Amino acid sequence: MGKRLTQIATRTGDNGTTGLGDNTRVSKDSLRVHAMGDVDELNSNIGVLLCEDMPADVRTLLVDIQHQLFNLGGELSIPGFELLKPDAVLALDEALAHYNAALPKLEEFILPAGTRAAALAHVCRTVARRAERKVVALGAQDALKEAPRPDLAADVAGPPQGPDGRPCLSPCGP
Repeated sequence: MGKRLTQIATRTGDNGTTGLGDNTRVSKDSLRVHAMGDVDELNSNIGVLLCEDMPADVRTLLVDIQHQLFNLGGELSIPGFELLKPDAVLALDEALAHYNAALPKLEEFILPAGTRAAALAHVCRTVARRAERKVVALGAQDALKEAPRPDLAADVAGPPQGPDGRPCLSPCGP
């Protein structure tokens, strides 16, 4: 088990800075801090989504995505450090291909609706897209070890669709 934090509120950020994992201090308004916050927000929203009923394989995948998002957040908090391994990204690529294989080609955008779980998954999708934009912007400003791929989390966290094109997070059928 990792180290336990014994003090969450340190008051060291009262001057508008925050400490990174490498002990450097940056502005709380820096692009890096925004990217870390958006990845953390996505992880939290996936946690809310996991409170809903869903197929076991989707639940397992979302928990794995949470762990990888935690790694991504750690990687963002320690410039130049790698926690999100290429095999984890490959596993997400494979999961994305698996879940998209049976879906009909989209001919129109899908309204964020359907079941509560589907609507929550759409929230995850939009937060993931925002996190992706922040990470891409950070990568243009600071060299990242390997460009993280939060778009995969967005696509996989997005709800599977049934034959009628409506989102669902339970087995969809005719």
